[in-house]
Amino acid sequence: MTRITESKRRWERETVEPLTRKFPERRAEFATVSGIPVERLYTPEDVPVDYERDLGFPGEYPFTRGVQPTMYRGRLWTMRQYAGFATAEESNRRYRYLLEQGQTGLSVAFDLPTQIGYDSDHPMAEGEVGRVGVAISSLRDMEILFEGIPLDKVSTSMTINAPATVLLAMYVAVAEKQGVPSEKLRGTVQNDILKEYVARGTYIFPPQPSMRLVTDLFRFCKERVPQWNTISVSGYHMREAGATAVQEVAFTLCDAMAYVRAALDAGMDVDEFAGQMAFFFACHNNLLEEVAKFRAARRMWAKIMRERFGAQDPRSCMLRFHTQTSGVTLTAQQPNNNIIRVALQALAAVLGGTQSLHTNSRDEALALPTEESVTIALRTQQIIAYESGVADTIDPLAGSYYVEHLTNEVERRAWELIDRVEKMGGVLKAIESGYIQRELHESAYRYQKAVDSREQIVVGVNEFVTDTPVTFETLKMDPQVRDRQVARLQQVRAERDNERVQALLAQLRREAEGDTPLMPTILECVRAYATLGEICGVLREVFGEYQPATMW
Repeated sequence: MTRITESKRRWERETVEPLTRKFPERRAEFATVSGIPVERLYTPEDVPVDYERDLGFPGEYPFTRGVQPTMYRGRLWTMRQYAGFATAEESNRRYRYLLEQGQTGLSVAFDLPTQIGYDSDHPMAEGEVGRVGVAISSLRDMEILFEGIPLDKVSTSMTINAPATVLLAMYVAVAEKQGVPSEKLRGTVQNDILKEYVARGTYIFPPQPSMRLVTDLFRFCKERVPQWNTISVSGYHMREAGATAVQEVAFTLCDAMAYVRAALDAGMDVDEFAGQMAFFFACHNNLLEEVAKFRAARRMWAKIMRERFGAQDPRSCMLRFHTQTSGVTLTAQQPNNNIIRVALQALAAVLGGTQSLHTNSRDEALALPTEESVTIALRTQQIIAYESGVADTIDPLAGSYYVEHLTNEVERRAWELIDRVEKMGGVLKAIESGYIQRELHESAYRYQKAVDSREQIVVGVNEFVTDTPVTFETLKMDPQVRDRQVARLQQVRAERDNERVQALLAQLRREAEGDTPLMPTILECVRAYATLGEICGVLREVFGEYQPATMW
C-alpha cells in the first residue's frame, strides 16, 4: 500500500500536473448528485474492504453482491412495465399487449380517486377518473381488468397504499373466480403509507390506524397468500420529490424499520413476516452512484435485520427490490433523449442487482405513453438482458475501486441520517416534525439551482437546445371514460344483495372500532360487491382523515 501511495504521488507530480497546467480539468471539484466528492482516481488505498465481512458471496449475508446465489444466470429480473389508464377494459388490452411483447410481470397503475379511496362517481373524483391510472371501484372492475390473464401464471404489482387492503382483497377474490387459490398468487402490493405523508400525498387515515392496516395485511398474507410481498417500502417517491441517493436509502430504511416494529408490536415474530417485505427504488442518471446505492442498501438492511431485530431466517435479511427508472429526469424538450436516459438508468439497476424493473417511456413528460413508446421501453430491458452481456456474471462492477468507495460512502452517510432520525424518536416523529419533508424540499431546491445556473447540465434543456417544436403523437383519453365507469358502478349497486352489503359494512365498522383484524371482513365486503368508496368511507368515519402539519 505504501508503494501504491508513493507511485500515485509520483504520477500526480510527473504526469498529471504538467498536463493540467496546459489543459485544466472541466471543473475545480467533481461530486455525485448526492454531494459525495469524486476524486480524480481511486486506488486500493481508498477502499479498506474486508471481503468476507463487507462483500461476501451472492445469496449469503450481508448480500452486498446480490440476494440470489446465481442472480441473472439463473433467472432474469422480472420485466414489469407500469401501466393502467381509463377503464378496466382499456387497461386489460394494454396488459395483454405487453405480455404478448415479452413482459414477464404486470404492474398496475390506479387512478387518483382509487388511490385515495373514492368511487368514480364521488364529487372528489370529478375530472380524475382514469387519468393517471385505471379506475377501480368494485370487484366487477377488477374482474374485467384481469380477464383472460391467468393469475397463477403472472406476478402482479399494485401501486396502492392507503386502500391496499381493499385492492388486495379484490385481487384475491378475482383469483377465486378463476379457480386460483390464494396460496398460488405472486406479486406485491405497495402498502407503504409512511412515504405518502412526506412525498406523495395519497394518504387517507392518520398514521396509527394506517399502520394497523399495514400489519393486518402482513398477518393475512402470512396465513393466506404466502408468496405475496406484503409491502414495497418505497424510496422511489422520495427520490422523485427531491431526495438524493443517500437520503433515498436512509429514509426508506427508516420507514422499513417502523413497519418491522409495528408488526412486532402487533405480536408477530420477525421471521414470520420479514421475508415477505420488498423494496422499491428509483434509478437516476449517475450510473455508478446508483449501482453503489443498491449495493449499500442491501448490506445495510442485512445488518439492520440481524443486529437490531435478531432475524434468524436469511430471507428476512434480504433486501429484494423493484426499480423504476426516474420519471423526474424525463424532459418534454427533445423527448427522444429520454430513451438514452432510461437505457442508462435501466443498466444501472441491472448492474446493481434489481429483482424487477420498469423502464419509463420517452413521452411520459408529455402524456401517458403510447403503445410504440412503451414497446421501446420494454425493448430497452430486453436488449440489456439478451445482448449486453452484463447479466452473464454476478455483480460485475464489484472490486472497482471507485464503486467500492462509493458503496462505503453511501452507507456511511446513510447511517448518519438514520441515526439522526432514530434520535428524534423514529420516523413517525421525524414526519410529524416535518424534518424529512424539509430535507427533501431543500435537496430539490439545491438541484434546481444547479440546473438554473448550468452547473448541472440537462441535455436539451439548459444546453444543446434546439428550436425544433415537439411533434409527438401522444395518447388521447376518451372523454366518455367517466360516464362508462359510473354506469357500470350504478349497475353493480343495483344488481348486488344490498342488504348483505350493509350488514357487512356494519360488521366492518364494529371491528374497526375494536382491535379485530380487518382483512377477513374486507374480503367478505369485496366478495359481496361493496365498493371501494363504501369500505373506505366506513374506515374514514371510524379512523378519521389525516391532516398534515405545517412544516415551516
